[in-house]
Formats: sequence, C-alpha cells, structure tokens
Amino acid sequence: MSSKVKAVQLWGKNKEELSKQLEELKTELNQLRVQKIANGASTKTQRISEVRKSIARVLTVINANQRAQLRLFYKNKKYIPLDLRPKLTRDLRRRLTKFEATRTTERQRKRQIHFPQRKYAVKTSFSFPPGCDGQFWNCCTVNE
Repeated sequence: MSSKVKAVQLWGKNKEELSKQLEELKTELNQLRVQKIANGASTKTQRISEVRKSIARVLTVINANQRAQLRLFYKNKKYIPLDLRPKLTRDLRRRLTKFEATRTTERQRKRQIHFPQRKYAVKTSFSFPPGCDGQFWNCCTVNE
C-alpha cells in the first residue's frame, strides 16, 4: 500500500511512470473496495478517499502535460483547437478584430476624401461673471 501521492513529486515524472502509477492506484482502489465489502470495516473508507484523490492528482498531471505538448504543437499553426484558445468572455470572443474594425468600404473612403470633417474656429464674446468659476452653467450668463 502506497502512501498519499504528492503533486510536486508527479511533475518530474514522465508519461510512462505516471501511467504505471495510475494503474497501481486503480488496482489498489479495487482491492480496498473488495476488502471494505468483505470485512465491513470503516477504516478502509478513509484510505479509499485518499487513493481516489491520488488518482485525480495523477490524472491532472497527465492532462496538464498533454495540453502543454498540444500547445507547443499548435504554437505557430493557423488554427488552434477551441479548448486551447484563451477563454476570455463571450463578448470579447465575438468582438471584431482590430483589422476588421478599421476596414472601410470604397464608398466610405470616397466620402471621407471628398467631404472631410470640417474644422471650425469659433469666436465668442462669452465670459464668466465674477464669482462664477464655470463649474455650474446655471449660474453663468452670456455678456452681450
């Protein structure tokens, strides 16, 4: 019977060692379940939960390593699988790219060339009365 598996120890192992340890843990779990039914002892239930958690730790490390390998494989590819793409939010995933957002049609380009935004320089005779700093418009009046 092996002791509780630590995740730190698992990260240094390769795929074959991890799969071997996983099989050992699964066989141990089956033996514990059989002993629990045969003996009816409650001491095995604690060990069963430990082994189940150890199996989960091993599977987590295996899956994380597998995803890391897939990320390396798809690093410079045109398309990346959906589960390897960044999650973000639904709105951000559906938003136009910068390139798509800045594109304009031929008609829009012509209108911008022929009718550009006009720039105005406005001369006013407006001044704030004494005691008014211009923060509140209702206290200010126009001098004519």
